[in-house]
Amino acid sequence: MSLPRILNDGRVGQIDATQVPRFAGPATFARLPRIDEVSDVDVAVMGVPFDAGVSYRPGARFGPAHVRESSRLLRPYNPAADVSPFASQQVVDAGDLAVNPFDIEAAIGQIEAGARAMLERAGRLVSIGGDHTIALPLLRAMAAKHGPVAVVHFDAHLDTWDTYFGAAHTHGTPFRRASEEGLIDTSGCMHVGTRGPLYSTQDLADDRELGFHVVPSVEIDDLGARGIAERIRERVADRPVYLSIDIDVLDPAFAPGTGTPEAGGMTSRELLAVLRTFSELNLVGADVVEVSPAYDHAEITGIAAAHTVYEILSALAPRKEQP
Repeated sequence: MSLPRILNDGRVGQIDATQVPRFAGPATFARLPRIDEVSDVDVAVMGVPFDAGVSYRPGARFGPAHVRESSRLLRPYNPAADVSPFASQQVVDAGDLAVNPFDIEAAIGQIEAGARAMLERAGRLVSIGGDHTIALPLLRAMAAKHGPVAVVHFDAHLDTWDTYFGAAHTHGTPFRRASEEGLIDTSGCMHVGTRGPLYSTQDLADDRELGFHVVPSVEIDDLGARGIAERIRERVADRPVYLSIDIDVLDPAFAPGTGTPEAGGMTSRELLAVLRTFSELNLVGADVVEVSPAYDHAEITGIAAAHTVYEILSALAPRKEQP
């Protein structure tokens, strides 16, 4: 049985919530069409259910399904951004990549291959993790298409450490490896929202050498969302931008369902406000990672992540030209 959908100038949108209750129907992201239901794709939302790279609490392999389930209430018009993200571009749910849960190296190769294949069909890719290990193969695919990209990384942690227990690929190392491989434009990268204890001051020194500037969480009250957005614009300018968001950038009050929570983080309102300014940047792709539903309750983290993806899709949506 075909389900009634909202159509926008030939684009296939969400299942019509006035005819099918939000708690019914297929659990695609925001109840959007599957990729096999459309011919052309502007933006693909793809799940990467992998968490073999975590160093503390596991469970992010269940993140994509949880975020999809938490996205059922998303509606077609975003009044804060004054855009209809599903009307001006064809957004689809591309399902989940099937990756090896036992072999990190094999999984990284599978994720890169899957992302490259998806980018051949879709103009842009938004991935839902999964742990932050997935950022490295995603950046390999992005760099293959766009060249080195400026990474704007929202996270409680730097994720530029060298190894854990001798392992070069974990959720704490993707941006060191990306810098070493030349995947990122080291003149335009930054972290936002970092906080908590480090191993030593050498962590920050190494991070600078790898090409990152930092807006730590302790500066957010003084800067506010506008100030953070200005720092980002100054840093990335007109470079192609890849946005990587670890949900633990939010305070555990707003995102308890994550693997390595740290007190003193951003509010969900602050994060969403900053993301709305990405419509002014050359945003080419994004990921939202580290949602671990076993530690969530009342879908608090899932809802925050779903709205984060929604604001990214809104930022990617074409704007009407002003007369």
